Amino acid sequence: MTEPVSRTILLLDIERYSDRDDVEQAYLRRMLYDVTDQVLESAGIDETRRLRADRGDSVMELIDANASLTALLRAVISEVPVQLRAVNRMASKSAQIRLRGVVATGYVAVDGQGGWVGSDLNHACRLLDAQLLRDALRERADDFALCVAEGVHSGIVRHDHKGIPRDAFHPITVDSKNGPLRAWLYGPVPGSGGTDRGDTDHHGEGEAPAPGGSGDRPAPARGSGGGGGGGGVTFAFHGGAPSFGGSLVAGDQHGVSGGQVTGDVHLGGVSGGTGNSGGTASDSAQEGRR
Repeated sequence: MTEPVSRTILLLDIERYSDRDDVEQAYLRRMLYDVTDQVLESAGIDETRRLRADRGDSVMELIDANASLTALLRAVISEVPVQLRAVNRMASKSAQIRLRGVVATGYVAVDGQGGWVGSDLNHACRLLDAQLLRDALRERADDFALCVAEGVHSGIVRHDHKGIPRDAFHPITVDSKNGPLRAWLYGPVPGSGGTDRGDTDHHGEGEAPAPGGSGDRPAPARGSGGGGGGGGVTFAFHGGAPSFGGSLVAGDQHGVSGGQVTGDVHLGGVSGGTGNSGGTASDSAQEGRR
């Protein structure tokens, strides 16, 4: 057996392969090879820099670690859906091909019989077989679901390279016989309604949105006027007096968007700021906005 060597691992698996007859399976295998070759060629990875293992309904590629992982991941994200659309639009309903994919890195050794050995490879295979990834594919319209290992995310994805949108990857934890495995799913997490339902403690930077809004900007108060989107004046009530953006209005008011508010403020027909709802301002003039 050779000594373990650092490799990039690409796995692609056909959905519902065993449900097809022999003729359809032979066609799907041929299409799987074609898609894989197109993706690797697009990434600039020729046959001299990779080893392939055939697993019937799936293909496993061990790629030279010196080949660009960024280029490979970009090609997988962009080219696999394109290739699948081209194949499926010409195929019968029974010959449609849908794929699950995993991109990982790790140390793999090759034994005397050409077999591959390595715990990193085992982890990648378990990600490929994870029920969560299968569920994700069932919810996808583009016939492809992709998961990347933790090391691929920390080394490539989180840096937001061109063609590899960081925000499109969501943290997940999948069950395996050796315990939970953490990874990152490209696209919505199954059952999340299009958003990430996954591990909130697994985002790396530990950042979380502020309650009720983003950044340091306060959220509009409940019961405020101007319920539609866009600009306008937001009313909040503090002890009976209205405020504009946190500044109390009582009598003449200066400094609202560079202008001046004069006269009384009427809320629900009651002047002097004693109303509790209604949120309309009258007898107000704002200058300096012209």
